[in-house]
Amino acid sequence: MSKGLRTFLLVIGGSFLILLILVAAVFLIAEIWMRPSIAPNSVLVINLSGQMPDYVPEDPMADFLLGSQGQSFVSLLTQLRKAKVDPQIGAVLVEINFPQIGWAKAEEFRRAIIDVRSSGKPVYAYMEIGSSKEYYIATAADKIFLPPSGDLFVTGLMAQVTFFRGSLDKLGIEPQVIQIGKYKNAPDQFTRKQMSAEHKEVINAILDDYFNRMVNEIAQSRNKSPEEVKTLIDQAPFSAKKAKELGLIDNAIYKHQVHEELKKALGYAENEDLRLVSAQRYQKISASWLGLNKGEKIAIIFGSGPINQGESEFYLDQTIGSNTMVKAISEASSDESIKAIVLRIDSPGGSALASDLIWKAVEDAKAKKPVVVSMSDVAASGGYYISCNANKIVAENSTLTGSIGVFLGKPVLKGFYDWLGISTEYVMRGKNSGLFREAEKWSPEEEAKMRELANRIYYEEFVPKVAQGRSKSFEEIDSIGQGRVWTGLQAKERGLVDEIGGLEKAVEIAKQLAGIAPEKEVQRIAFPRPTPLFQRLLGAEADDVFSEEQKLIKSLPESLRKAFRYTQIMQNVGRGDAAMIMPFELTFK
Repeated sequence: MSKGLRTFLLVIGGSFLILLILVAAVFLIAEIWMRPSIAPNSVLVINLSGQMPDYVPEDPMADFLLGSQGQSFVSLLTQLRKAKVDPQIGAVLVEINFPQIGWAKAEEFRRAIIDVRSSGKPVYAYMEIGSSKEYYIATAADKIFLPPSGDLFVTGLMAQVTFFRGSLDKLGIEPQVIQIGKYKNAPDQFTRKQMSAEHKEVINAILDDYFNRMVNEIAQSRNKSPEEVKTLIDQAPFSAKKAKELGLIDNAIYKHQVHEELKKALGYAENEDLRLVSAQRYQKISASWLGLNKGEKIAIIFGSGPINQGESEFYLDQTIGSNTMVKAISEASSDESIKAIVLRIDSPGGSALASDLIWKAVEDAKAKKPVVVSMSDVAASGGYYISCNANKIVAENSTLTGSIGVFLGKPVLKGFYDWLGISTEYVMRGKNSGLFREAEKWSPEEEAKMRELANRIYYEEFVPKVAQGRSKSFEEIDSIGQGRVWTGLQAKERGLVDEIGGLEKAVEIAKQLAGIAPEKEVQRIAFPRPTPLFQRLLGAEADDVFSEEQKLIKSLPESLRKAFRYTQIMQNVGRGDAAMIMPFELTFK
């Protein structure tokens, strides 16, 4: 490279660096200038709606330039923690509009509402239409309101499971699967047309657990007996006015009238406007200003979605990438200023190989400092595998976990190819080189090889590692394994979980294990650290940020987006990577 060219490149690079510094400076000044001030006796408004992953990396620069990157569930929990101690916040209004969260997150949010109320601050809940889950959350509030034209669909719970075998038969596609564990029903949606006896047994046990808990907590909060609540559920749905008559809600009034109720409760003058603060605006109030999130450091490492090899996805439908998770765990364990690690898992599992790589990272981290797992809606199969060797495991009563089992398989496309008029020939060297031929079934010898692989993963890897992590015998874990899914409460009764609670409980235990006094606050450091906006735009990941493929996936209906999430896992299974994934994806209605 000539001296002139080198000088030119240095000038260009230096100019670009100066530009970045100027942009960052402008951003920081704007951030300070726009920092909100909260008026006394304000009402924090939490809008509980839409997609709500546990974690969305906070990138103020991206928010400033591109708009909000979306709200996360844990962020809303943080806003409630802040509101509890903030003298400027007089009350909380929770607007519930069909949040896309599971029952464990609903339980955790409910507990957070009760925690705010323990400070003496009122919490009101407002819904326009309420189903069972929405109403369950709302019953944690002091008062519940619907508009006069609203309805309450507290009709109970229904589990929906979809099977695709009939469609595959019509297409000439034959799934060939090896399952280890009599409850490992993950491939059943492709191999069967209806639930097996084991499948029904598990779903009924989960529904009974959820239903009884929902009934008991509604009964307690609305001063009714469980029998009364069950009778009302069987008579639902109700209009808002009827729900009020039955004592299920406190009043059937419009939102502006709820605001008037809050004004009265907070002692506003009649001509004063209610001072409302949105969660998005309140998020700009630093927790450290309120005496929170300071002191010794604890890492909170988030992992959400199916487990794959490679990098995690945070900005569309989330996935756990083994590279990203291993790096995050390694960084947190090597940082001497971090005293403990909380691993927050919300995953149905996925790749057995990727799960094992993350398991090893947790095992290495545990040798340096305490590791506590906080299970969200689901931490099953591979999600349990990466959790099982932590010092302590915390789950909600309604978390779906366990599913200690393995499957291998491939779709045999010969009939489909025949239908399309496609013919395939294979020329092979090596007795087992045709294991992954998509147009041919396994021979008996090939199937025996694959079964040997699946048995090794289950009997020599999964069960022994769970037994080691949970200080139990192989036989004990095998007896409660077999692919069976348990609720968090059921898992605790069987020793797969240590404590019932959410992220706050996990942090409390992490403090205890790290020797930090219970009354001391801790600084929570989120991992994986977000990739800065400019690196996402200009670095190696630039093609991924605004790719047409991602735009297309994001535009698809939720059911199809889920199919894309599992595509990579199934591709890996077809290449011989065993799957550790929950045997069904339940939709409760």
